[in-house]
Amino acid sequence: MHQQPVRAALGQTHTKRMNCTSRTCIGRFAPSPTGALHFGSLVAAVGSMLDARARGGRWLLRIEDVDTPRAVPGAADRIITTLARFGFEWDGDIVWQSRRGEAYRHAFDTLVAAGMAYPCACTRRELANAPLARDGSRRYPGTCRDGLGAGRSARAWRVRAEGVIRFNDLVQGPQSLELASDAGDYVVLRADGLFAYQLAVVVDDIAAGVTHVVRGADLLDSTARQIHLQGLLGAPPPTYAHLPLATNAAGEKLSKQTLARAIDDAPPAAALLAALRFLGQAPPPTLASAPLAQIWAWALAHWSIDAVPRCRQAVATAFF
Repeated sequence: MHQQPVRAALGQTHTKRMNCTSRTCIGRFAPSPTGALHFGSLVAAVGSMLDARARGGRWLLRIEDVDTPRAVPGAADRIITTLARFGFEWDGDIVWQSRRGEAYRHAFDTLVAAGMAYPCACTRRELANAPLARDGSRRYPGTCRDGLGAGRSARAWRVRAEGVIRFNDLVQGPQSLELASDAGDYVVLRADGLFAYQLAVVVDDIAAGVTHVVRGADLLDSTARQIHLQGLLGAPPPTYAHLPLATNAAGEKLSKQTLARAIDDAPPAAALLAALRFLGQAPPPTLASAPLAQIWAWALAHWSIDAVPRCRQAVATAFF
């Protein structure tokens, strides 16, 4: 159905050299259908697929539309079409979070039964002056941790955030986060009845057997919560690599809000080369006029996670 330059470029020698030794490597790309793909999205997709393929593994595609009110009609199909036009090839069926409510409910019930999730009656207004967590969100002060106040009813459900989470990010290096002080008790079931991103992404990664998560550094501060949830649900955490976030000249993350240009109609070869350069892969000038399949073949043969710049963000100086 879509182009297959990457699979064709993966030779047996390269597979054996990079293959994981303990379990099959599984990576994934998980865009939210809130708009079109932009250059930052392309960087994350390129990095995640090349890393999985270079390790001799599988690469999955998941549409993270659990937050249904924010999903833009037609955006998911547009994303899938754009990925196919750029030569991405994913394994298996596409997973849609909006169709996985039963799995999230089961995980949620498990947390409640274990006493790790509790009801919260607090409103946004009541939390407006709460201290900031490390990721800039409001850190929950624990108001409902020991039970709801008289006359109050549950609006959301939170997980008790306890302990220190440490992990080594393949790009950003050693990380440490004290859950209570740096993050606070986090929501797993929202006031509108939807399951929260943190729960959905963990349940999906566990179900798919994801071993390597390669994504943008804007999600680095969410990782400790996800590792915490994985532990509560009895699963080992994946290996993480957080790529530099692509920004505009003002240092703003490329997004629909910052008017980032969609890549739908961009020349795939030129855009792919720009993404590789952003990721520190240094493709030779001779590839500028090469067909897309040849660029993918070079990228796979020369992929190095160690070459990715060790920074949280970088300006996308290309034509995006």
